[in-house]
Amino acid sequence: MGNMILRSKESAVLDLLTNFPVVALTGARQVGKTTLAKRVAANRDGNTVHLDLESPRDEGKLADPELFFERFDDHLIIIDEIQRRPDLFPVLRAVIDRNRRPGRFLLLGSASPVLIRESSESLAGRITYEELPPFTWQEISGQFDISRLWIRGGFPEAFLSENRSYSQRWLQDYVRTLIERDLPLLGLNTDLGKLKNFLKMLAHQNGQLLNQENLARSVGVSSPTISKYLDYLEHAYIIRRVQPWHRNVKKRLVKSPKVYIRDTGVLHALLDIDNEDSLRAHPAAGGSWEGFVLQQILASAPDKYTFYFYRTHQGAEADLVVVQNEKPLMCIEIKLNPSPKPSKGFHNVIEDNQTTKNFIVTPGTDRYPVHEKIDVVGIKEFLAEFGGVGDWLIGN
Repeated sequence: MGNMILRSKESAVLDLLTNFPVVALTGARQVGKTTLAKRVAANRDGNTVHLDLESPRDEGKLADPELFFERFDDHLIIIDEIQRRPDLFPVLRAVIDRNRRPGRFLLLGSASPVLIRESSESLAGRITYEELPPFTWQEISGQFDISRLWIRGGFPEAFLSENRSYSQRWLQDYVRTLIERDLPLLGLNTDLGKLKNFLKMLAHQNGQLLNQENLARSVGVSSPTISKYLDYLEHAYIIRRVQPWHRNVKKRLVKSPKVYIRDTGVLHALLDIDNEDSLRAHPAAGGSWEGFVLQQILASAPDKYTFYFYRTHQGAEADLVVVQNEKPLMCIEIKLNPSPKPSKGFHNVIEDNQTTKNFIVTPGTDRYPVHEKIDVVGIKEFLAEFGGVGDWLIGN
């Protein structure tokens, strides 16, 4: 069933390989990087060799990495789980500088470029990065209902399973492996019980303002330790911090970021939720929907946009402010209620930021104006327009 879904990044990676010696495909573990790499290899001309650094046999082939790379100089060399061997990056630089042809290496990593520091330091000017998110609505629309993506999240193994119980079990095992193996391998050495409690606390506070001091007291660690947890979880693509927009210096604005569990399947596993009825009855339902829509918007948005939230101490708030070249273009509220009404605070946000097209995104299918500057719109229509012809939505 997984082969039926065409990952939208496939053509992007193929294009990048025609221009750069090294392409790094990053994303959370089990998000489908290896499957996508195999598709890329099958759809390009030339020979390919694939190394998985979690395999002792494959890692043994790199006892002399420079010799191996030179032997397969005319191949695309795919190296999976590159974060396990940061020592390879200086070797890659030397090998590439002797032959700078594009499409030499495709590196797959389950950690952000910031965490794999050696890549940016050693391969500057030779490497480009492409992030693979979990399945998005654009990828599964026409084959599955959007509620399935919301409940199960976008990790292929959990999303595609015919058995709902297996899907939930897979997600719970994923969280356990993340805590017990993956994060320690990335360098996070800490009390695993406290890290697990911290993740559960983040799940219950999904989409809320970050208060590090309160979290530190609740978990029983220092505030710097909480900062370290957040950094590692963000660099492993598990959480997302959304920063506040501070353009209006005359307003007293909230300055703490909001924190989301990026994949709602992982979020629901941490909350012990396995079906839509249980989710809608849970206090975390609104935050879950907000995080889900936010993730879908950010995954489909053109690169020219950046995203913030906006909140004043007087209560004016927007879940997202879309910004281009330091100018706010639109404000977005995300509501689980299919028939929402804009709050006075949302009107104040629009006035503060002087945006003329603004949206309240819902699970529904209707689209209608509730104010001359505000439309209520269903998530499917919004994502179709924003990911495809976003300029039409913004009116540029």
